[in-house]
This record gives sequence, C-alpha cells and structure tokens, in this order.
Amino acid sequence: MAVEDTLKPVIHEEANPNSIENPIDRYHEEGDDTEEGEIVGGEGHGDVDESNKSAVPQSHPLEHSWTFWFDNPSVKSKQTTWGSSLRSVFTFSTVEEFWSLYNNMRHPSKLATGADFYCFKHNIEPKWEDPICANGGKWTMTYPKDKSDKSWLYTLLALIGEQFDHGDEICGAVVNIRAKQERISIWTKNAPNEAAQVSIGKQWKEFLDYNNSIGFIIHEDAKKLDRNAKNAYTA
Repeated sequence: MAVEDTLKPVIHEEANPNSIENPIDRYHEEGDDTEEGEIVGGEGHGDVDESNKSAVPQSHPLEHSWTFWFDNPSVKSKQTTWGSSLRSVFTFSTVEEFWSLYNNMRHPSKLATGADFYCFKHNIEPKWEDPICANGGKWTMTYPKDKSDKSWLYTLLALIGEQFDHGDEICGAVVNIRAKQERISIWTKNAPNEAAQVSIGKQWKEFLDYNNSIGFIIHEDAKKLDRNAKNAYTA
C-alpha cells in the first residue's frame, strides 16, 4: 500500500489561487513518485519492509508563520484609498509549505509592471498604518529589470530561516516591479533602534553578496516627504 504524500500542505487560502490577480500560477499536491510498473507493496509481497508502511516525511515548522500579499497593478490603478487593492494570498508555517508555494508562484521577472508582492509575518499587514509597522522603516536594494529573482528568493530564505541577529525587528519584505527596475525592501518595526537597523542592513547585504550602498528610510519621513525622504542610515 503506497504511503500518502504528507508534504501536502495545510495552507490557509485567502484568495482564489486560479485568479489572474493571484501570483500563484497553480497549486497542486505532490504526485506519486512511483515509476510505471514499480511495485509499491501490498498483499502477496512478503519481502516488503513493514516499517515503511507507516513512514511519513516529517514537516519542519518555522519559528513564525508568514503571509504572502499581492497588490495587483490593474486593480491598484482603480483604487480610491491606498492599500484597498492589497490582498493576502497564502499563509504558511513550515518549510514544506513554503517550497510548495514558491515552486508554483510567479517570480518577480514574471510579474506585471506595477505589481507589489509581499511576504510578512502573519498578522502584520504591509501598510504604514499597521501598528507594528508604524514606527519602523525599510532597507531597499535596487536591481535592473528582470534581475531580482535570485535575490528575492535568498531574502525570503533569510527571513523565514531566522538568519538575522535582530530578526524580531523585521516585519517582512516586498518586491516592487517597476518599468525600468525592481526593488526589494525589508521592513522593520523600530526605526529609532539604529544598532538593530544597521545590523539588519549589513547582514542582508552579506547574505545576498550585494556590493552597492543601501539606505534605510523611516516610514514617517516617507509619508511626509514622499520621494524627497532622506536615508536615516546607510550600509
């Protein structure tokens, strides 16, 4: 008797994964890896290892649950209030769930211009108004068009793998797709904590082997000054 694939994730769906507004191209259970004609087991096969019948792959819980959010450019252009087009997509809490999602989602180079794709700790909304984000800011890296895919993956792995010394300061990350460039940002929760913010910026650069200088902009400054906001810290 074949063992059921336990990597089938228990995912909290917040949106229809088949929607054209969803960055997840498709979502499916892992299929049976048995090759045609291979005997899995059953009656009449006395040499089958009985212990394998109950063997199941272990899941690997993450320290935090994380939620993907998507801001669709076609909907965003029609919104009357900023953030009204932002939609949560999936929440995951194990390594297996993450890979099941990542392997079936559109990477930044395949997203439409104007799209914003977020991965934030569960129960934190990627908005300046969220009480956990309100006093924070963000580090940003800039890439040429269609060149951020690998850095986006490595950023996600660093976040969910708790690779930062000040990981408790991190809210999440976003990739912004624009006409001439792509930007990846890490949002943090406590901008006045300079030591923690600078540590996050420096470690992020090391993880991604990013050689250019990056800046940290406080959300409150961005709200008041928009594109004229200056870097509070650099790394």
